[in-house]
Amino acid sequence: MLINADFTLPAVVAPHEYQWVASPQAGVERVMLDRVGAEKARATSIVRYAPNSFFPSHQHPGGEEILVLSGTFSDEGADYPAGWYLRNPPGSSHRPSSAEGTTIFVKLQQMPDSEHHRVRINTRDPSNWHRQGSREVCPLFADDSEQVSLHRLGANELLYNKLLQGFELLVLEGSVTADGQTYEIGSWLRLPAGQHLDVVAGKQGTTVYLKIGHLVHPEVEV
Repeated sequence: MLINADFTLPAVVAPHEYQWVASPQAGVERVMLDRVGAEKARATSIVRYAPNSFFPSHQHPGGEEILVLSGTFSDEGADYPAGWYLRNPPGSSHRPSSAEGTTIFVKLQQMPDSEHHRVRINTRDPSNWHRQGSREVCPLFADDSEQVSLHRLGANELLYNKLLQGFELLVLEGSVTADGQTYEIGSWLRLPAGQHLDVVAGKQGTTVYLKIGHLVHPEVEV
């Protein structure tokens, strides 16, 4: 299965374009944002768990990155309400579930074998945010190939005024404008390395998930 699988091209999925697809497990469905592969795939998705749903224990040979968008996500005996950021390194396994129901942003099989550490960050904790100029930033992860963070921008503020080495963005609060189009909460944008796009916060400001650097030489097996 190939969905937005050419990483040299821009890709956008707005909430009104969401197509919810049932997973193999009852009560769990997903919106496929990009995907290369069948059930075990390099994938970026919005995943929704109905109350009292779960996935059987399984491994993630290429790792897993999660941002909890709503509800409470449970993993290996711990509960993570909305705002928690998780990274499970390559080779890890778990039995994810949700008692009350949850929606999460998930990236699968996109980590190098050299990544070994679990990450757990509560982005709703003010102590995890730092002022950078006129904005607030919550760092989530950084290595030689990618940087992941949340950015809280004021009204009409430009996300970046320099050429990034590609980026992936999910609108978490407010809205952004890019290339004359407005993107509301839940919009996902991916811009390849070597291209520039002005992304500006809406009139009420915005909070976005931002990943940069990972699209310079994406390792994608087709």
